[in-house]
Amino acid sequence: MTKKALIVVDIQNDYFPGGKWTLSGVESAAKNAARLIESARKAGDLVVHIRHEFQSSDAPFFQPGSKGAALHPSVMNLENEHVVLKHQINSYRDTDLKEHLDRNGITEVVICGNMSHMCVDAITRASADFGYPVTVIHDACASRDLEFDGVTVPAKYAHAAFMSALGFAYATMMSTDDYIGSAAKAA
Repeated sequence: MTKKALIVVDIQNDYFPGGKWTLSGVESAAKNAARLIESARKAGDLVVHIRHEFQSSDAPFFQPGSKGAALHPSVMNLENEHVVLKHQINSYRDTDLKEHLDRNGITEVVICGNMSHMCVDAITRASADFGYPVTVIHDACASRDLEFDGVTVPAKYAHAAFMSALGFAYATMMSTDDYIGSAAKAA
């Protein structure tokens, strides 16, 4: 029998309207993440929150100790849920995430959060590299417009490109409704 962890990546205030680095679709993605958290708690799955803080006060967002770097109220951790503080893109790098998963006997991870094209991408690939079967809940992740070599890539296309790449070889892609529905059937 598998033992699952829901990993909620960087759903923090600066990504929401009025924050320093607003993402496209972040409010809808966070609502889905909150539903996933509720479902995971009911199922007895481990819930782990990731919180990114840059180490410099002149960072463009997630400044140390700032309100923007705090977890968004819609997905707040319970007192018994571990919050991993990271300073890198990859949530495993220089953190206790892997040790925490191993200590809890986790054999499968489910990922949601921000940003699809950066931290969600990094944790998904690293989780697969560590041997965890990975499910990414694509509609509980958000991105933003990207720019490369004078070309603007709208957020919905950036998100789709990264979900497509991850779904090709690193993870199973599911919607929130499909994931919660399949979890209910398995119970």
